[in-house]
Amino acid sequence: MKAYFDERQLGHAPVHYFRRGAAMPHQEQPQRAEILRDMLIREGFEISPPADHGLGPIKAVHNPDYVDFLPDAHARFVESAGPEALAIPTMHPGRRRGKEPRDIHGQLGWWMTDTSTPLTEGTWEAVYWSAQTAISATDAVAQGARAAYALCRPPGHHAMRDCSNGFCFFNNACIAANRLRDTYGKVALIDVDVHTGNGSLDILYERGDIFFCSLHPDPATYPTFYLGHADETGEGEGEGASLNLLLEQGASQDDVLALLDEGIGAIRAFGAEALVVSLGFDMAADDPLAAVNVHADGFAEMARRLAALDLPSVLVQEGGYLGPSLADNARSFLTTFREAIR
Repeated sequence: MKAYFDERQLGHAPVHYFRRGAAMPHQEQPQRAEILRDMLIREGFEISPPADHGLGPIKAVHNPDYVDFLPDAHARFVESAGPEALAIPTMHPGRRRGKEPRDIHGQLGWWMTDTSTPLTEGTWEAVYWSAQTAISATDAVAQGARAAYALCRPPGHHAMRDCSNGFCFFNNACIAANRLRDTYGKVALIDVDVHTGNGSLDILYERGDIFFCSLHPDPATYPTFYLGHADETGEGEGEGASLNLLLEQGASQDDVLALLDEGIGAIRAFGAEALVVSLGFDMAADDPLAAVNVHADGFAEMARRLAALDLPSVLVQEGGYLGPSLADNARSFLTTFREAIR
């Protein structure tokens, strides 16, 4: 199973963000990707740099105006506010009536939902190559590979069609799923990151050709809030093609695996011909953002069950932060998946 990664993804280096009203160190650090990359090398994975597929696959999923806003947004912010200011929105348009302003500070609020996606000098290059990493892994699978792993960083599953959210700028998993539709009639996207795949839900909610399933704690009481409730099952052509499986905070490994089986059953019933996995290791019991209690053997069992679907699969990295077991959990999942598909 080949892996894809580009060192330019390390360029996004946010220092802090605001959580519960307080400034704190930003959890989504370049070191996350370095830990995962080094584990891949130790375990004998072939790591390839992604090809440059341009903006077309990204704009096929995201609002093109949002995509076009990002390349020079940091430079424009620095010109306006100075290099010491934090490039986050400080005003928002509310429920989205109105029009995009021309002022950079107003634009930040228009295209960014929260303080967790501060722009840095290297953000654009990092998010661009994170998306290209997902696209290259997808193309490998579309061209016949049984599976490929995209070490995407920054992650993507909170990014909505027209805004950043929750550490995420481009929704790499949705970009992958949409591109797989060029080859396969029905595609499933399952999200096993501990947080709601709210961006994926937003993007896919009215599509019937991509089935979306997310396992996560109840968004009524756990971030990212707002989307991911059990009664959100899709609209229009997408009615019945979204499935949110809710965990209790503090859920055990067995609880998680039982819900995973439910999601896998739904994927089989949908008749999926290919699979994308939004792969988060923040379900780990010792993750800094922990809410449930999965351990290394649990991640291995998740890999076995997903591999048993016997579908062409793109594994797209999402969360999993700088806890002590990050490398072990990633190794357990990825090496188990690799062995299971041989």
